[in-house]
Amino acid sequence: MLTKRIIPCLDIKNGRTVKGINFLDLRDAGDPVELAKFYSENGADGLVFLDISATEERRKTLADLVLKVAETINIPFTVGGGISSIEDVEILLNNGADKVSINSSAVKNPQLINELASRFGSQCIVVAIDAKQIDGCWKVHLMGGKVLTDLDLFEWAKEVEQRGAGEILFTSMDHDGTKNGFANEALAKLSTTLNIPIIASGGAGTMQHFTDTFKNGKADAALAASVFHFKEITITDLKNELQIQGIPIRVPREERRGTKGE
Repeated sequence: MLTKRIIPCLDIKNGRTVKGINFLDLRDAGDPVELAKFYSENGADGLVFLDISATEERRKTLADLVLKVAETINIPFTVGGGISSIEDVEILLNNGADKVSINSSAVKNPQLINELASRFGSQCIVVAIDAKQIDGCWKVHLMGGKVLTDLDLFEWAKEVEQRGAGEILFTSMDHDGTKNGFANEALAKLSTTLNIPIIASGGAGTMQHFTDTFKNGKADAALAASVFHFKEITITDLKNELQIQGIPIRVPREERRGTKGE
């Protein structure tokens, strides 16, 4: 069985890490380079860096900040924000990103998924989908949740997979920042619909929420921000708890000391 992954997310605005509730009321959460280094050294299985203002403000992702983060970590690094071309991806990969995440640009130009997957490989392309329930239906939103589309979450996710995406990052806008748990019913439905990994995002508040999204939501990875940034949950403690709950998880070598004769 593949191990589940724990992924801190750095939402970046004006060069700082920020966090809000339901995509609103952003507050400062620290220096992204320092946070990235801390997570890399303390058991994170990957890192997601999203320049949340890049698309809205028509700016390119801050490549120099990406480079600074990449130089401090040794875990898989996914970068998103303002990516709309092959050239954008090349800049980010050259600055240390392992994968790129596209969102609004994929909806506006679905063929971009095909082009990027063909050029860089599916394993390099993550499509982020922000959605919320409206009249009982999960609808995709753009521009940091500000623009409603007619796209159905599950239909769009399947198209994304067929076009060559290697992974989906699904954020429930209804759950984002609430700390009331992940959108496990929607995640489980995505899991039965798709054959590519799904990262759960939005709603982490307790260690049990992570257990629930792996067991009930069938997520392949769980992403969180504020519970990690503000030290409400440490990744070491979380992984210990997940092991107790029978969730397959990668444990850093130093935490395994004392086993296998070490």
